[in-house]
Amino acid sequence: MSNPSLLPSLALGLSLAFGASHALSDEPLRIKQLQRCGDLLHAKEVTFCLRATGLGSDASGVRVLLDGKPVEQDDLVREGETLRLTLRARERQSGPLWLERGEQRSNAAWLSLQSSHVLAAGPDQVAKNMDGLTTYVDLISVVIEENHDGLEEARRLAERYGAEVVGAIPPLNTYQLRLPATNLTERDALVLRIGSEISVDAVVIEESSPESGESEQRPETRPAPEEWAANRFIDAVNYYRRRIPAGETPIEPTPVRIGVIERDVDFDAPDFASYLGACEGERRTCLYARDGDKPDGHGSTVAGIFAADWNQGGNTGFLRGLDEVSGGFEVIVDRNSDAGILGNIAASVNLVQDGARILNWSWGIHRLGARDVEGDEVDSLVRSGLAFSGYEELLEEFFLWLRMKHPDVVVVNSAGNGSSFSSADEYRLPSSFVTEQLLVVGGHQRSGEKNVSVNDPRYVERRASSNLDMRVDISASACAEASTHEAEARGEPHCGTSYATPMVGGIVAAMLSINPDLTPEQLRILLRRSAMTIGDEFDFEPTDADDLTAPILPSERGYELDNKDIGRSARLDMQKALDLTVRSRDRVR
Repeated sequence: MSNPSLLPSLALGLSLAFGASHALSDEPLRIKQLQRCGDLLHAKEVTFCLRATGLGSDASGVRVLLDGKPVEQDDLVREGETLRLTLRARERQSGPLWLERGEQRSNAAWLSLQSSHVLAAGPDQVAKNMDGLTTYVDLISVVIEENHDGLEEARRLAERYGAEVVGAIPPLNTYQLRLPATNLTERDALVLRIGSEISVDAVVIEESSPESGESEQRPETRPAPEEWAANRFIDAVNYYRRRIPAGETPIEPTPVRIGVIERDVDFDAPDFASYLGACEGERRTCLYARDGDKPDGHGSTVAGIFAADWNQGGNTGFLRGLDEVSGGFEVIVDRNSDAGILGNIAASVNLVQDGARILNWSWGIHRLGARDVEGDEVDSLVRSGLAFSGYEELLEEFFLWLRMKHPDVVVVNSAGNGSSFSSADEYRLPSSFVTEQLLVVGGHQRSGEKNVSVNDPRYVERRASSNLDMRVDISASACAEASTHEAEARGEPHCGTSYATPMVGGIVAAMLSINPDLTPEQLRILLRRSAMTIGDEFDFEPTDADDLTAPILPSERGYELDNKDIGRSARLDMQKALDLTVRSRDRVR
């Protein structure tokens, strides 16, 4: 059934600016929002709401294309300022959607026809809880026990408690309910009753505003080229360009799809201007995302480390540097809706079902009361114990589903910037999960040491804000320059584990393009066997940075017990990781 209450929460995000004023025609054609609306549970016909700019006063000449095929006019309905696309799921496949008018092309946003979609609360549907955190009042999600039909049981619960099923993540047997609650007292009473149902594994309460990624600290000085040199960024690009087409032993690279859980990308920045319209050719990097307004926004910077154009100023994309010789990389930026972590997981499930081999999660949360290495409370990206427990159950279901249904998918997650501990499950999610399909990335920065080579452990030091300890698999450069609206301008510096994560995600994508048979466990082994180290020399006690990641083991250095790397933290070496990946092909053959 259609639920009219779905649209108010999307009032700003889903209006299509068809041209209330003629001035809009001077704006570039851009897709700002594209997400499910109407009845999210309808499986045969699915409806999406679209908001765009630059359509002018006459939108009749605008074509909507999904994966290169026009959407029929009969499938488009204009309702005031909203354009609704109704598609028959069996006749279409997930793919990039963009707009065309004459010679103009919009950015392409990914439209997923998978079944996981959830709602975000509007500004009048949230309240402050006792901890001072913003929380949803009438929207919760229930994780149904696996021996029950999830939708059937969710509807039974909804009928019993006067609620309505409004969203779903079916592969995780998770369903979103709108409760008949007007305040937190009523909500909490219903949560207790629903949580006591024998069919309910967990109740998920959403807290705070949508995830904006890891908090970051601006560096006092602009990142120097040595930051990315610490991971041999350019060396890796050069190696890939030369080795893939090598005359006597060429490698036929495999296309790789990457899901980046972020909100949007600013396509007015020169770094992304070439990604408008269809992604032409088979051997290039493609970028699909909703358009944003900030070239230095979190999503633009994270996506830019994967895909920003070269020599435009600002950011530089690793995968873009592999164009012409790669098999093609598709970088899909999506968050499903602004429903916080629930939206992140719904988007992740859809992207995996749409063929993504890699998920980039530059986000995470700490439990309220978590302590950093100095014993002080972490004060950013915190959630109450009640919400934290629900998120933990939801993430557990996600990784169990990955292991059972998609064992080849790897999630690359930022360790966090709370100067805290990543392995303590009572402190931080998702990085505390122990699973072969989760790679956790810490952040390092250039040290003050002069006249030391790149492979010297003293070349870098742990970034003071980076979370650390045994659960961190590897570290990468935490600092990058953001994109700009001016061509050939230098971007503002951004630092944090959010930006170390796509460095690892990018090299994992390149490794899979060389050897698609690598498992997540094998990827981790290759990354750590190829890793450089970090930190000062020490005799007995580890110094700062030597416990940033899990220590390098003798088995990761050919069982050489006296190897100088043993016991140190692992620092990403992008070039050597590619070299070991090429050798892994030879061993298989």
